[in-house]
Amino acid sequence: MSDRIHSTAVISDSAKIAEDVEIGAFCVIGDDVEIGGGTRIGSHVVISGPTTIGEDNRIYQFASVGDDPQDKKYRDEATKLFIGDRNTIREYCTISRGTVQGEGCTRLGDDNWIMAYVHIAHDCIIGSQCIMANNATLAGHVTVGDYVIFAGFSGAHQFCKIGAHAFLGMYCGANRDVPAYLMVAGVPARPRGINSEGLKRRGFDADQLRDIKNAYRIVYRQRKKLHAAIDEIAVLAKDQPVLDIFLESLRSSERGVVR
Repeated sequence: MSDRIHSTAVISDSAKIAEDVEIGAFCVIGDDVEIGGGTRIGSHVVISGPTTIGEDNRIYQFASVGDDPQDKKYRDEATKLFIGDRNTIREYCTISRGTVQGEGCTRLGDDNWIMAYVHIAHDCIIGSQCIMANNATLAGHVTVGDYVIFAGFSGAHQFCKIGAHAFLGMYCGANRDVPAYLMVAGVPARPRGINSEGLKRRGFDADQLRDIKNAYRIVYRQRKKLHAAIDEIAVLAKDQPVLDIFLESLRSSERGVVR
């Protein structure tokens, strides 16, 4: 056994672990788990399979990764969890595998910061560069775009879609889809403008912010029917490509968007 793996760790014979992976004391790595190079796993972590974890991830103590979905319909099907590269997963996080009622897998992209006690349920699809603060919770089948921020104790109802660059305030509960760029707060979630500060930090310029704010006003301030607002924004998006993901998040909504 590698000197990077603590002698008290229990590793399945079917697990595939890169040579430079570090595994702390009293960890349990189950069947059909694959862990990429440079990943560091703290003590008392349980990783069940089938689970694939990419490179350079950091998983802190007492996390539970890749165990059975918390779904009463689950009948021991061989569903999966995929985790990308360079993610930080802090203490006591729980990330479940998918279900056959979904796509059979839960996915977490790259460069995400997942703080303590976060729960990511079965069949969730999370993009890259997201932040989920302590105790944030996703129900099953939630889709999250890139650069989304969940403040502490916020969460999303099952099957909700959270668009890229959105911000959910502390204790916020989303029971409808949140379009890209929006800042929402409250229970249920209500729009509070666009995520201007976050967009500035990511290099959006003054013209792009102006275009996004104008599109927001069309949907949320002019009292238009949603289909009419979408048609108007579609015309603007031809010359303002920054609106493309906002427009797509409106068009693709199945639960209805927060308004």
